[in-house]
Amino acid sequence: MEPQSPHTDAEWASYRELRWRVLRAPWNQPPGPDVGEDQEDQVHAMIAGPSGAAVAVGRIIFKPNGEAQVRSMATDELHRGQGLGRSILEYLEQEARQRGVTAIVLNAREAAVPFYARLGYKPEGEGPLLFGCIRHVVMRKTL
Repeated sequence: MEPQSPHTDAEWASYRELRWRVLRAPWNQPPGPDVGEDQEDQVHAMIAGPSGAAVAVGRIIFKPNGEAQVRSMATDELHRGQGLGRSILEYLEQEARQRGVTAIVLNAREAAVPFYARLGYKPEGEGPLLFGCIRHVVMRKTL
């Protein structure tokens, strides 16, 4: 299973559903803002399972200062521990390198800090508090 950008309406719907189910539904939050390919300068990535449904997703937003931000990383609970999140992140990092990005930043949920640290991201400080209860750590990786 290789990462790719969603293209069809069905792929976008599956991408958005997984993102909501993993990142927002457990906290009784509605779906987040629509994340389409026409918004900002960004690349979306997903890995689809055998049924065609997204099992891992993520996106990277390119900033005018030569940096980029990874956002919305999510892996279906039944598919965790299989290297899918790593594949998504490596795909996004490659997109960043091709655009000449020098550093990537992200806000990691506390539980995800070890995952990002294994992939070369270093903590920089406290990040936002999401939904009043989910602590984040700002992390950075120099490319």
